[in-house]
This record gives sequence, structure tokens and C-alpha cells, in this order.
Amino acid sequence: MDFEKKLARLEEIVTKMEGGSLSLEDSLKLFEEGVKHSRELQKTLADAEEKVKVLLKVDADGTAVTKDFE
Repeated sequence: MDFEKKLARLEEIVTKMEGGSLSLEDSLKLFEEGVKHSRELQKTLADAEEKVKVLLKVDADGTAVTKDFE
């Protein structure tokens, strides 16, 4: 499942749980699924952040001068 689908599913889970009409068993299952998706999304974002570079300028040759995002 890709990032956007996981995020949409997490939002769906939150909406269902906020509705308050679920049984305890269903709430626990959804909570467990939500935690799983949340952790996976956080890892994906952390990995992406490590790859992001900040563009400082373009030199005279047209080459981008970058530094790692902090």
C-alpha cells in the first residue's frame, strides 16, 4: 500500500473511531491497524526527510549547490 492510501486509511479509521458506535473489539482492531499505519507513515516520512536536499544556489555553470536537509 502506498503512502497516500495508508494515510487515507488512517483517516478513515480515525473517523470511524470518533463516531463512537463501534464495539470494543472492533475499536481495538482498528486501533491496532491505525498504529501500524501511523508507524509506517512516520518511517516513510523520516526516510524521505533524509533524502531531501536544500537548494542553496546555482553556480555559474548552472550546477545546483545543495546541502543535506537538517
